[in-house]
Amino acid sequence: MLFCNIDLLDEHFTLRRGQYVGVRDGVIDYIGASMPAGDYGARYDGRHRLLLPGFYNVHSHAPMTLLRGYAENLPLQRWLSEKVFPFEDKLTDEAVYYGTQLAIAEMLACGTVSFTDMYFFLDGMSRAILESGIKCNLSRGLTVFDDKEYCQLAAYQDNLRLLREWHGQNDGRLRGDLCIHGEYTSTPKVVEAVAAQAREYDARMHIHLSETREEHEGCKQRHSMTPAAYMRAHGVFDVPTTAAHCVWLEGEDFDILKEHGVTVACCPASNLKLASGHANIPEMLRRGIRVALGTDGAASNNNLNLLQDIYLFAVVYKGVYQDATLVTPAQALHAATRAGALSQGRTDCGLVKVGCKADLCVLDTDTPQFTPMTDAAGNVVYAAQGCDIKLTMVDGEVLYRDGEFLRIDIEKIKAGAQRHTSGILAQL
Repeated sequence: MLFCNIDLLDEHFTLRRGQYVGVRDGVIDYIGASMPAGDYGARYDGRHRLLLPGFYNVHSHAPMTLLRGYAENLPLQRWLSEKVFPFEDKLTDEAVYYGTQLAIAEMLACGTVSFTDMYFFLDGMSRAILESGIKCNLSRGLTVFDDKEYCQLAAYQDNLRLLREWHGQNDGRLRGDLCIHGEYTSTPKVVEAVAAQAREYDARMHIHLSETREEHEGCKQRHSMTPAAYMRAHGVFDVPTTAAHCVWLEGEDFDILKEHGVTVACCPASNLKLASGHANIPEMLRRGIRVALGTDGAASNNNLNLLQDIYLFAVVYKGVYQDATLVTPAQALHAATRAGALSQGRTDCGLVKVGCKADLCVLDTDTPQFTPMTDAAGNVVYAAQGCDIKLTMVDGEVLYRDGEFLRIDIEKIKAGAQRHTSGILAQL
């Protein structure tokens, strides 16, 4: 495809007007102010449009779209024990398939090209991911509350299938990661066993870390160390790790994450809604810790529109720390794009740059909220809405355009999701 006469945000998130962007074999191979030679196939009229890297949602529980609006106005532990866990006990692979497809549709419609997910029922999830064409780093949520060995857990067999059968499918769009749900939902020997498996398979890790004060302080009481120190001690950070939330980090925790190259998946909407608190993002950025963005699940957000989290990421810390200079638009967009791609190990993604994968989204700028476009990056961060996304492309393939999904039968998926949620609620 050739994008013609389109404005774009380059690798530094600087506006370049009236550009031509050529995509061939899934890769950006031309950017310039004049029409390139050669045939790029279909042409896209870029007038009143802004091209930028697609978004990376690096912490989600996609099937929880089925729980949207079900568990409201409760603190985290009651939210989990009274609402979420009983509902999840009734899930099936088919239900999870519909919930995942629904989540993917929502993400594509809001410009997301890839997500990092932690959940169960991998057959249903992988089917949904592969059919949709989106990119995903998928991990199987692991919890253990007794003295079982890792090899005795259902998660062990699921992880072997994930790493051996699904990892690298769809030309690498689907990747398998390993997961520890959290310190408080696991045991040291299982954590060490999963970390060892990650080293053996050269896999990445996805964990929850210091999401709530209760979790953070409880770990200190149980193990005389913070969750970050605990994960380091048991080998989790020996492989590339994405740690979700990190709201209650303290002292040496920041040094640990920086030293081990851990990516923090900041989830501002979920953290605020569940009253978990706010992460010290200014300190992380000051120390050079990689920070990316996640929505968390639709039961705690309640949407998967990463533009909402970009906005909150850019404004919350200004108010909390009473400093309007904190978190620039460029930093917010970097967190939502390039930082997320790197957290997934996708080093050739997340930028509008020749040689990078064509994972792109296009926004309509012929709208009141983009007029005048004095500062394009600022407009995206502070003013853009999910409905402004007009096209989402993954590896050069258009998956969403002008309200239509190219691979997803959205009416079928919406009906199936509603049917499964209604059926589960009838049992509770």
